[in-house]
Amino acid sequence: MDEKTLEDAGLLYDVTGAVATITLNRPQVRNAQTPTMWHALAAIGDELPDDVRVVVVKGSGAAFSAGLDRSMLDPSSAGEGSVASLMTQSDEDVSAAIDGFQRGFTFLRDPRFVSIAQVQGYAIGAGFQLALSCDLRVVADDVQFCMKESALGLVPDLTGTKPLVESVGYARALEICATARMVGADEAVDIGLALAAVPGDELDATVADLVAALTAPLAGAVRETKALLQGASDRSLDDQRRLEREAQTRRFRELVALMGG
Repeated sequence: MDEKTLEDAGLLYDVTGAVATITLNRPQVRNAQTPTMWHALAAIGDELPDDVRVVVVKGSGAAFSAGLDRSMLDPSSAGEGSVASLMTQSDEDVSAAIDGFQRGFTFLRDPRFVSIAQVQGYAIGAGFQLALSCDLRVVADDVQFCMKESALGLVPDLTGTKPLVESVGYARALEICATARMVGADEAVDIGLALAAVPGDELDATVADLVAALTAPLAGAVRETKALLQGASDRSLDDQRRLEREAQTRRFRELVALMGG
């Protein structure tokens, strides 16, 4: 993706070896998100090199993301994604537009790599859902998660509801969404939203250590394990056992090939 497209979307994108880093880069508005950003995220997902093993998503400045750019909700705005522009369309067209937005989030579940949200400060609404789209979340001790949509008369529609329930359970997920309250760092760790909470000046190093640990095993082992775990709760034991056998057979084959057998 060219630099001008990234700049217009408010993103930075870097691939160094096996690690891709995506940075929300609109610090002047606490990395508020727009449809242009979501489409650019989807395009990044489409072009990620096959040898990328870890994708880190972070925000520049003091916040991860304050959520949707509120100008997108202004009925007087004619900009892409505004209420006015969407509500002049059919239900089918609105659904298709939201589907396009969601693709900026769903690529982070791809089994080819492990995705990490490096979160500091506010992660509100769309920001919370972007963090939830990642496999793992490491947070600074000043983090504030909030699913703000209900306070705006909306629902979370950027793929955050499923991972939230999977992380904290139905009852807690409902309470967090319906009350639109803040969830701080300690609670996020306690209820399973975050792996760890650390002082802000240790966040980069903590994520770097995690990246190093995730890239130490053979790539195929991590990819196969992620694929197995992703759907485990929805499968029968027999189906899971079968998939484990098939995955392990592929691992044996690769190991033998690497040893020259």
